[in-house]
Amino acid sequence: MSGYSLGIKEIDDIIGRIRGGSNIMMVGPPMSGKDEIINTIIYNGFIENNSAIVVSTREPGERVFEWFEQNGLDISDANIGIVDCVTKTLGMGAADTENIKRASSPVDLTGIGVKISQFFEEFLMKRNIPDTRLCINSLSTILMYSNIQTVFRFLHVFTGRVKAANALGVYVVEDEMHDPQTIATLKQLFDGMIEIKTNGDGYAMRVVGFTPKPTPWFSYEMDGMNITMQESE
Repeated sequence: MSGYSLGIKEIDDIIGRIRGGSNIMMVGPPMSGKDEIINTIIYNGFIENNSAIVVSTREPGERVFEWFEQNGLDISDANIGIVDCVTKTLGMGAADTENIKRASSPVDLTGIGVKISQFFEEFLMKRNIPDTRLCINSLSTILMYSNIQTVFRFLHVFTGRVKAANALGVYVVEDEMHDPQTIATLKQLFDGMIEIKTNGDGYAMRVVGFTPKPTPWFSYEMDGMNITMQESE
C-alpha cells in the first residue's frame, strides 16, 4: 500500500493516501491542538510501520516521548528519532541517546540538519525502513531566530530530501506570528497544507492541495490521539 495516510479518518476518506515525497505545511492559530494533531500523524505512521524524525523546538525530547507513552506506544520498539533543540538552550547537560540527538538551539540550523540526516541514514539505510515521516515543530520558533532567507534555504534542502527519500514531511507554522509575505514565501516549498482556523468556541481544519478542491472544513476536538471530527458550515 503506497503513500501515507494522516490517521484522521474523515480527511483520509476524502484525499486518500498522500503520495510519497510530499511536504505539508500545517498552519493555524496558537492553542489549536497542532501539537496533538502532528503527534497523531506520527503515531499513525508507527501503526503503518513507518519511522519518524521529529525536530522539537519547544519541548525537550523526553517530553515529546511522554505524549506517545501516555497514548500507549512502547518507545523502545518504535523507530523514532527526536532532534531536541531545547535542552541545551536551557543549559541542561543531558547527553544524546539512541533516540534523541541534541542541537545547541533552534538557531543551529547546521546542527539540526546534520542530526536529521543522521536519523534518515539510520532508518532508511541501516534499518531499511522504506517509509519515514519528518516533522518539524515548529518553523515559527526557528523563524524567531533566523531570517526567512536562511530558513527557506534550510527548508529547501530538507523538503528536497523528503522528496528524494519518498518520505512525508509535515511542518508546523503559527499563522498569527508571521506576515503574509513570510507565509507566501514558505508556501512555495510545500505540496499541500493543513489549514486550521477558529470556529466559534473551537477550531476547524481542512486540507488543501491533494484533491482538485480543498476538503470541507471540519470542526474537531482532541482527546489524546483521538480526533473527533464534524463537518462545519
